[in-house]
Amino acid sequence: MPPPPAAALSSGVAAIDRLTDLFADGDVLVLSGAGISTDSGIPDYRGPDGAAHNGAPMTYQRFVGSETDRRRYWARSHVGWARFAAAQPNPSHLAVAALGRQGRLTGVVTQNVDGLHSAAGSPDVIDLHGRLDRVACLTCGIRRPRLEVGLRLDAVNPGYRDQVTAATGRLRPDGDVALDDTDGFRLVACRACGGVLKPDVVYFGEHVPRERFRTALAWLDRSRSLVVLGSSLMVGSGYRFATAAARRGVPVAIVTRGVTRADHLASLQIDAPLAEVLPPIAASLTQVGSVGRWESRPDRSQQPNVAGGHAPRARD
Repeated sequence: MPPPPAAALSSGVAAIDRLTDLFADGDVLVLSGAGISTDSGIPDYRGPDGAAHNGAPMTYQRFVGSETDRRRYWARSHVGWARFAAAQPNPSHLAVAALGRQGRLTGVVTQNVDGLHSAAGSPDVIDLHGRLDRVACLTCGIRRPRLEVGLRLDAVNPGYRDQVTAATGRLRPDGDVALDDTDGFRLVACRACGGVLKPDVVYFGEHVPRERFRTALAWLDRSRSLVVLGSSLMVGSGYRFATAAARRGVPVAIVTRGVTRADHLASLQIDAPLAEVLPPIAASLTQVGSVGRWESRPDRSQQPNVAGGHAPRARD
């Protein structure tokens, strides 16, 4: 095992400068989590308003083992999909995309299923847990657009979405909403083989496809640093990237609110809103024009502070 990482910086300004230097040096692998999409109206799992406080998410075992659970999930997801699909990239997604276009990133590995990194224009994205805008058949493996399946669900459940929309609860990170009565909701099957349809996402209790994970690790092998954005790394697949980086001697930087599972592996931790960290960094590096050390640092006094009027802080 490599030696423990250096202590995280204690100065907010110094921490932002160090993070900027990582991006300026290039070959950064970004690993993003639900926290990057909260400003787009999609809640995270473990924040104060997240799904962990408002009911457990669907698991793979429940979905494949119970038609009742499948019906409940599809009814909730069908109603919540319109709100989920309407989400737009926020300034943090756009900043990551700008850094990618500048050639500073190996790529973006996202644990999110919202597709917002691609929508923002990031050139190289691995959707580690899949995408909610696709549907897969569990029998034949065929994939179809979510919009197509949604139209079929509308056809066999006429008026259902309109009837329950007014009574829906809050949106969840996996795109569904809380509904009390879903017994009357009708499911549709795969048109090719009649098999069970499932959103093309990795549920809790399900494994990331092996080749997808191997590709993401290959990106890590080509990277000089790993920057974690908006993730507590509580999910095993995300945490494995942090441990893999540590084994390879790749510095790990974490920018998120609160503690994470990989705090002991990080050489840099910044506890601040992503929207107040990433856009200024991307803007300052746009002026550099090419990958290289960031020598002319902008005036920090002109940049916004975090909520409450304090500069972003690094945890030590």
